[in-house]
Amino acid sequence: MGITKTDIYSKATIQLSAYFKVLGHPARLTILEHLININQCVCGDLVDVIGLAQPTISQHLKELKSIGLIQGTVEGSSICYCINQEEWNQMRGLIEPFLNHQNNINTNCC
Repeated sequence: MGITKTDIYSKATIQLSAYFKVLGHPARLTILEHLININQCVCGDLVDVIGLAQPTISQHLKELKSIGLIQGTVEGSSICYCINQEEWNQMRGLIEPFLNHQNNINTNCC
C-alpha cells in the first residue's frame, strides 16, 4: 500500500476528510443526534437509547472525541458527553461551502 500524499491537499480538505470519515458511520450520527437533542448525555444512557453494547458505544465516542466533535467531563464513575460547539461550528464552516458548490455541477452529465 502506498503512502498518502497529504502535502498535495489543503489543510481544509484534510480536515473535511477527517470529519466525513468519522461521520461515515450511522451509530456516530445517531450519537451526535442524541447529544444535540438532549444537550448532554452519560455514556450508559447511550447504550439504552441506541441499543449497542457498551464497548461499541465507547469506541464510537472515542472516534467522535478524537476529532473534537464531542467533549466529556468525568462525573463520579461516568463521563458526561456533549457537543463541542466550537468544533461543531468549525466543521459546519468547512462542510457548508463544500456542499454549496451547486453552481458548478453539470446537471446534464451522464
